[in-house]
Amino acid sequence: MRLSLAFACFLFIVTLFQFTAFSFSSEQPAVLCHSDERLALLQLKDSFIIDKQALAAGFCAYPKVDSWDSQSVDCCSWDGIECDKITGVVIGLDLSSSCLYGSIKSTSSLFRLLRLQKLNLANNHFNYSLIPYALGNLSMLTYLNLSSSVFSGQIPSEISKLYRLSSLDFSNNWDTNLSQRLLVLEKPDMKSLIQNLTNLKYLSLSYVVVASPIPSVLANLSSLTSLYLEFCGLQGMFPLAIFRLPNLETVWLVDNLDLTGYLLEFNFSNKLKKLALWNTSFSGELPASIDNLNSLEFLGLGHCNFSGSVPSTLGNLPNLKFLDLTTNSFTGSVPPTLGNLPNLKFLDLATNYFTDNSNATRPQAQLVDIGLRHCHLREFPYFLRNQRRLQLLDLSSNNIEGQIPQWLSKVSVETLLFLDLSNNSLIGFDDFPLVLPWSKLQYLKLDSNILRGSLPVPPLSTVFYSISNNSLNGEIPQLLCNLSSLSILDFSYNNMSGGIPVCLSNFSKSLLVLKVRSNQLDGPIPSGWATGNRLKMIDLSKNKLQEKIPKSLMECKMLEYLDLGNNQIRDAFPSWLGSLPELNILILSSNAFYGRMENPKLNLIVFPKLRIIDLSHNRFNGTLPWGYFERWISMKNLDGKNSPPKYMHESLDMRINIMHVPRDYDYSMTITNKGMEMKYPKIIRTLVAIDFSSNRFDGEIPKLIGKLKELHLLNFSNNNLVGGIPIAIAKLTNLESLDLSQNKLVGRIPMELSTKLTFLSFLNVSHNRLTGLIPGGGQFETFQSSSFDGNLGLCGKPLLKECSNNSGSLPPPSLTSSGEFGLDWKVVLLGYGCGFLFGVVIGHVVIKKKPDWFADTFSKFPTRGRRRHVL
Repeated sequence: MRLSLAFACFLFIVTLFQFTAFSFSSEQPAVLCHSDERLALLQLKDSFIIDKQALAAGFCAYPKVDSWDSQSVDCCSWDGIECDKITGVVIGLDLSSSCLYGSIKSTSSLFRLLRLQKLNLANNHFNYSLIPYALGNLSMLTYLNLSSSVFSGQIPSEISKLYRLSSLDFSNNWDTNLSQRLLVLEKPDMKSLIQNLTNLKYLSLSYVVVASPIPSVLANLSSLTSLYLEFCGLQGMFPLAIFRLPNLETVWLVDNLDLTGYLLEFNFSNKLKKLALWNTSFSGELPASIDNLNSLEFLGLGHCNFSGSVPSTLGNLPNLKFLDLTTNSFTGSVPPTLGNLPNLKFLDLATNYFTDNSNATRPQAQLVDIGLRHCHLREFPYFLRNQRRLQLLDLSSNNIEGQIPQWLSKVSVETLLFLDLSNNSLIGFDDFPLVLPWSKLQYLKLDSNILRGSLPVPPLSTVFYSISNNSLNGEIPQLLCNLSSLSILDFSYNNMSGGIPVCLSNFSKSLLVLKVRSNQLDGPIPSGWATGNRLKMIDLSKNKLQEKIPKSLMECKMLEYLDLGNNQIRDAFPSWLGSLPELNILILSSNAFYGRMENPKLNLIVFPKLRIIDLSHNRFNGTLPWGYFERWISMKNLDGKNSPPKYMHESLDMRINIMHVPRDYDYSMTITNKGMEMKYPKIIRTLVAIDFSSNRFDGEIPKLIGKLKELHLLNFSNNNLVGGIPIAIAKLTNLESLDLSQNKLVGRIPMELSTKLTFLSFLNVSHNRLTGLIPGGGQFETFQSSSFDGNLGLCGKPLLKECSNNSGSLPPPSLTSSGEFGLDWKVVLLGYGCGFLFGVVIGHVVIKKKPDWFADTFSKFPTRGRRRHVL
């Protein structure tokens, strides 16, 4: 019996071995792709070009189609291609981030791949082309992704035929140059698009212009897990039934200001993990039943209209990692139960109406980010003492007084990256080390406190350091020059004294902004500006700096902004600064600059990007520099002026992967505008201004000023200018402010100024020698009499002096600067009188010296009386 069983087992094993050997020895034919589909793919490849600029800039991964070789028979082995393993037909095409540039038309060979189930063309550049309607013929599609691919126009209605779709993504088709959305969903609207797509699990229409309510049919998509509708212009009430979808995990409705709604009672099972409602008009109170969302990890309710108290049940969400309730109308105190959240990493409660919460919340978790700005805190929260893993701490804009406590120097010493204590009433550091202790700190902002004593020195890792608007004194510490990673250094509006260390001009090739405005610094400007530096903004204004501008500033080839105003610099005009190719703003006002501004040499490019120049309150003399007016290219035609307004700022290169961290530093300046000193907290890149006021310029206003057509502000006041107001100023159609007061200008105000300067909101021509009728109409109807005072020859509204018939009826003379034609009748009469007097004198001499010649000569001409006698 045992022998028979053993023999049977032996036979089984032999048979199995033979079968296995046969299986391995038999060669199975490889399934190749179909030749017609291979040809279609090659034709698709040829319809695009590779965007090498995007590839070089890292905007795309790599060109997958480069592996598509026409010599290769099997297209199933090509990158981005998926074939059915049995039939060999192409069922998947993934060309995402492939650096493709071009367009896809409905006649494209792409639409010969009729068995496609997955199509991913995300993150390419399809050159603003329309989404092809032939996509509706790919009836087998279950996955379609056209996100971030620069498609534009209406989403075609044919998409609604793709009833097998489980994932649909048209998001982030955005024009970065114009900052506008490219895709529109109007006809069909959202309801028509999705009502047949009953298998959808993932839907993303973020940055698509929808501009309509969310259709209630969304609540019928029982398989839906993710809904992304960011910045769609959604309107009306959010359908609450959507929250009841049994598989829903993500609802992302950010930046839809006209979308209203509220949070219903969550008395049902739910898989929701992410709920983001930032910048919507959701309102009402948070329901206490929110703790039924056991899976919730991310709750972003910032910048909405929620009110009432924060429910203590929020502390019962075991998986919550991110909680943002900023900028609502929450009241009462923050519930202590938030301290029970074991996985909480990010907490931001800023800008609400909480009472003092310094000791309200003592989280057990080790938080990563804490945002408590605008929370009415009066002291540093006690719970911070135990935080060892913080990366971000923002306590700005509170009511914290006194010293920064010594225990804070031991909080998260090895992890803290971002610290903002600005806009409080702090007076100093309590027993801190000479160099602040946070070894990885990159961002430190201490502005607008009452800090006294010497300038604190941040750690070597610091990228951004701003401590403006305090009461610091003493000299600039040399230790600052060790901060080789520093990009932004701003300690303006303090009482720092002494000289600027030479090392501050060359200590870091990373430095972009150096701003020490409004201190008590004296001595010369540092002369060691290093070759290859990256400085873009230097503001040394409102100090006591002396001597000349060092020519080593020519090494700052990337410089966009230079403000040396309100110092004691004595120098001629630094024409050599004209070689700086990026200089946009030059402010030298209120110093002791002197001499003529000599015109630049012919064919020499000077100040090619200059938009704002302020030389006011100096001692410049001579004629206005018409040669510069001719070469200031950016004042004639601004590049990109039709783009949305962009402000001058510096982007911060910080390795901080944290939400809400500011990434830009805005430039600011102070100049005279419309007769008063005005501070610009941001500088729009289209602002163009010339201020030469309060100098000793003489001569006439050059007609070339009319070529600077982008000018917004023009101020030649308080000089010794003569001649008339040139008609060419009427060509400055963007002009908003014109000040020619306190000169010696004569003649009439050109009528063209009232008809063509439609944006002019400030005019001052007072205290000149102007005459005639003040033009009426247009913006001139809005000016007060003070704009024309001190011109005894002017008449008409708004002055009380009426015009006589002669002064009021004469056409305005063409008083222009040199090179323009016209007659000044005062000059004509003066010449006539001089000629008459000269003739009388010469005649008298001739008659007396040579009476015989005179008699013989003039006796040949018959008189009128003799002719009458003959007749």
